[in-house]
Amino acid sequence: MASGGVNPADISLRMLEIFATMMRCSTTVEAAEALKISQPAISAGVRQLEAQLGLVLFDRTARRLTPTPEARELYEEIRPIFGLIRGFAVRAHDMKLGLTGRLRVISTPPLGHTVGPQALQRLLQDVPDISVSYDVRRLVDVLEAVQTGAADIGIALTQERSDLLDTHVLQQAQMVALVPRDSHLAAQPHVAADDLGDQPLIGLEQESNLGRLVRGGFDRTGQRYLLRVEVRYCETATMLANAGLGVTVVDPWSARLAGPQLAQRPFLPACEVRAVLFTRKGVPHTPLMERFTDRLRACLSHPTTRSEEPT
Repeated sequence: MASGGVNPADISLRMLEIFATMMRCSTTVEAAEALKISQPAISAGVRQLEAQLGLVLFDRTARRLTPTPEARELYEEIRPIFGLIRGFAVRAHDMKLGLTGRLRVISTPPLGHTVGPQALQRLLQDVPDISVSYDVRRLVDVLEAVQTGAADIGIALTQERSDLLDTHVLQQAQMVALVPRDSHLAAQPHVAADDLGDQPLIGLEQESNLGRLVRGGFDRTGQRYLLRVEVRYCETATMLANAGLGVTVVDPWSARLAGPQLAQRPFLPACEVRAVLFTRKGVPHTPLMERFTDRLRACLSHPTTRSEEPT
């Protein structure tokens, strides 16, 4: 291996692209297909990068290249580069089409499937000549996308703040119970964990953030969190409750998807949830980001539900 310091000028973007692709693929054959180059070119690129860095990036075993710990650490350093390159290419494409701006939004499902689309609709009505990237992922993916610059705005339900991102609390609310409108529970002003002990319960995955939150509410009252059906997302729980599979406790934004056959009641003990917007630290908000955020706040403040509010 080469000795001495690494000259950044010797490391080409193409070599980094080959390295990043190898980190995502199992074999050089897969990497070659992804980049549409030959397999020997992949191998040569990896060897050249290793020589210039003076590091072994992959352990050679049979036909596979297994990333070393050093490779995994370096990969985290360069991941933002390719997000910026994708953004550059898309922006150039937008300019070619005469679009006035681009907004990249990523959200977790509860907001991404409810208020997010409503805010986006309002934005596009007011500013039609823009390009939008809109994705719905898990919280860890939302945080990573904003941190690396792959997204301008991240929206999520979380109780925590990120030291790596600017965190803006959009709204605070409480988890709610969805129960059949013709049940005795619907006649109550609120639904407690004790009330659900004999009900078929559609619950959230117990290792998820919201699942732990709801389970904690049950634990505080001494009521066992026994699930008839376990799901990952509140949206799924709401859809199953719509189908008559049982009662559920979800965030109030997912509850907007409840049908008229369900009644929404505050859940006790109170379990607070926060709608949070994430942006990159040190990066000024564009006018387009501000306009979308304004519309998002408006949609949060003036909900549109499919089931009546309690009287």
